[in-house]
Amino acid sequence: MRLSENQVTADIYARFGVDMFKDPLSYEMLRWHLIAMATEGVGIFLLLLIIEYISYNVPDSFRVRKYDSSQDEDDDVKNEEQRVLTGNAKKEFVVLKNLTKIYRTGFQKHTAVNHLSLGIPHGECFGLLGVNGAGKTTTFKMITGDLNPSGGKATLNCNSVGYCPQEDALDDLMTGREHLYCYARIRGIPGADVKIVTKWALKKMKLTGAADKLVRNYSGGMKRKLSTAIALIGKPDVILMDEPTTGMDPKARRVVWDNILSVIADRRSVVFTSHSMEECEALCTRLAIMVSGRFKCLGSPQHVKNKYGQGYTVIIKVDGESPNLRPVQDLISSKFPSANLKERHHSVIQYQIPNKDGTLSTIFKLLEAERKTLKMEDYSVCQTTLDQIFLAFANASAGDIIVNEGAVYDIEEPV
Repeated sequence: MRLSENQVTADIYARFGVDMFKDPLSYEMLRWHLIAMATEGVGIFLLLLIIEYISYNVPDSFRVRKYDSSQDEDDDVKNEEQRVLTGNAKKEFVVLKNLTKIYRTGFQKHTAVNHLSLGIPHGECFGLLGVNGAGKTTTFKMITGDLNPSGGKATLNCNSVGYCPQEDALDDLMTGREHLYCYARIRGIPGADVKIVTKWALKKMKLTGAADKLVRNYSGGMKRKLSTAIALIGKPDVILMDEPTTGMDPKARRVVWDNILSVIADRRSVVFTSHSMEECEALCTRLAIMVSGRFKCLGSPQHVKNKYGQGYTVIIKVDGESPNLRPVQDLISSKFPSANLKERHHSVIQYQIPNKDGTLSTIFKLLEAERKTLKMEDYSVCQTTLDQIFLAFANASAGDIIVNEGAVYDIEEPV
């Protein structure tokens, strides 16, 4: 603006023969501008150094309030946290150390991930379970570097990582083959082998027939299969999969399962999220149920069921047109005092028997001995499922009350 003003003024006065032009590079013209530039340059550079120093050198406890692990009732979670923080997991493929993410909206803040500590070794399939909003996807985004953590660290001690995001990162104007070809080149696969690898990935995920179709014509399940194939390319040491089987039919889901199992057999690791308890039982060597950004339980599927299961569910069906269920009730009540009557209708009665009252063999032995006497047509005994444990944690986190938990539904007529 000063330079333009100087030029316009000089042009006007020049018409009257007066020379009012000032040298643009003179001290009079640039004095305060040069002082301002020098001051801002030095000041802002020093501010940048201070911010960088805080970001990389100030302890996490300064930025994020330390989490009191004594609040966590699960011993397995505390033991895993201690194992990671003492450095016993530093050579494992994936190491999360007090990983934290806090979102701020105005003066309010929401803790999406709350001081997670976890180590995932070679050849493990780790399942991350939780309701929507539990923090699973946020954890994945911090591991991949898509989000910066508010505190803690996520370390990947491996040469390569495959990632299947929750939302397919695909281009509608490219074919499946072109996607795989592109990602194979990005992975650094030699040009001579790109076609071979692409063909292998298409065959592996049963996409050969749709290889040359535009992705916009793919179904939701086919897009998930293509995203999984992209994650498998290059034989990565760790594969992160965010709900990989969502929208797939049972046959396609089985294809993904087989590929995950082959990765584990190859001593590589898989971390995935899922809402399918069946999927977790079939694939996971370890799993964690995540609630409000924290792990509430950790261990193998069987370990979790043994620790948090409510015992055994016993369903008995009595023979006859007008069956008498009272003898069965008297038998169960006398042998298993803590048994909880869940349902009763016409010829079927259901009980929940706690672990402390009896083992699987004890229950089967009793029912088999009294089967003919009490005219039992059939009976079944099953352990508490992962679905029930998952729902229990989810309900507890939401403060829900399970209505009629101990209620007896007495229906005289068949349902």
